[in-house]
Amino acid sequence: MIVLLGLGGCAATGGDTDAQITQNWSVDKLYTEARGELDNANYTRAVKLYGLLQSRYPYGRFAQQAQMDTAYAYYLDEEKEQALAAIAQFEKNYPNHPDMDYMQYLKGLVLFNEDKSFMNKLASQDWSDRDPSANRDAYVAFAHLVERYPNSRYVPDATERMTKIVNALGGHEMAVARYYMKRGAYLAAANRAQNVVKEFRNTPFVEEALAMMMTAYDKMEQASLSADTRRVLEASYPDSPYLRSGWKDPKKNPWWGYWNKE
Repeated sequence: MIVLLGLGGCAATGGDTDAQITQNWSVDKLYTEARGELDNANYTRAVKLYGLLQSRYPYGRFAQQAQMDTAYAYYLDEEKEQALAAIAQFEKNYPNHPDMDYMQYLKGLVLFNEDKSFMNKLASQDWSDRDPSANRDAYVAFAHLVERYPNSRYVPDATERMTKIVNALGGHEMAVARYYMKRGAYLAAANRAQNVVKEFRNTPFVEEALAMMMTAYDKMEQASLSADTRRVLEASYPDSPYLRSGWKDPKKNPWWGYWNKE
């Protein structure tokens, strides 16, 4: 990737003005100016200058880099649709580009950060109400990167984000299960909890999910199913407090298996 130091900015703004003042600029100068605007968080003008560069110099490494930087500028500016469109255009134009791993990684970042408050929710454990479809799309993008470019320098971060996504998906499923359980919809709660055990077995929610299944089956007078689930819970979590008290609505921090003591 192109790295330029000491990038400067231009005070003029506006599409027509930019076209006029840059009409005699070399591709090198035009790229440097655009990159400077990007580095200074002037995303709108950066995109304009990258567009001028691509229209005047449609071939070569500067045009390719301009497309990559445009996608990145849209990502930083939280313009999801434009960012994804720019990435798709780059993939179409340069399917064998040596930095395709970066573009796949950027695609994952765009999807991962679709909800501006997602990371704050994640940090506060308050993300279970988030639509899981965006999480799944981000996971697919990162998984594609890991599978296709296993030696990419972006793989470690992508893998870490994939783990967070799986935890978020498991948390979302557990939150739905709690919703049903607290409203007495025990069959629906048991089915959701069973999904957690089957699909999200490496997340922090399995213990609670087993406890919920055990208690839900008790409520439905399914003694055999409850006993079977209890044996699994006991074998997997022999010190689980749920073995003594059954499932109770946990506190807001689901990561550590806290529960209300009534």
